[in-house]
Amino acid sequence: MSDTWSTTAVAEGGVVPEGPGAAAVTLRANILDMTQTAEEAVLAPEDCGAWPADLRAALASRIARLNRLDAVADRYAGRMSGTAYAGLTDPGQDGAAEGVAEVVAFMDKVAMQTRDIAAADIATLQAAGIHDADIVRLCELNAFLAYQLRLIAGLRLMTEVRT
Repeated sequence: MSDTWSTTAVAEGGVVPEGPGAAAVTLRANILDMTQTAEEAVLAPEDCGAWPADLRAALASRIARLNRLDAVADRYAGRMSGTAYAGLTDPGQDGAAEGVAEVVAFMDKVAMQTRDIAAADIATLQAAGIHDADIVRLCELNAFLAYQLRLIAGLRLMTEVRT
């Protein structure tokens, strides 16, 4: 079991043991610990398929930046052990230099325009030679990030002091 207070969601949500939201974190510590386990599973799985951990961290950082969560983006970027994908953390980069332009375009669209995703988006990835299992891996990463970034936003709201 992880230290609930140092998990990404709780730490980036700004919840501290003595502050607002602490009771909710304590009550739901098991869920927050499982969330951290899920983070590890999507960012650094045993079987990365076509997507190494550094690329996954860069994409996570990028998606957090697209959601205006720069501190969270920095945390994800800090997981990278190399610099091959560092440019992808910048939403202004399209991934062409790294050879993953189709992946970047798909991840950005799933993250920011979810309801506009269509079969053609999957077909574009398949036409680029990306196997179905690796498309599923991208979707898993994006789905987890959608959950975790919203969880962080909710925890931040809980910590705001109301006057």
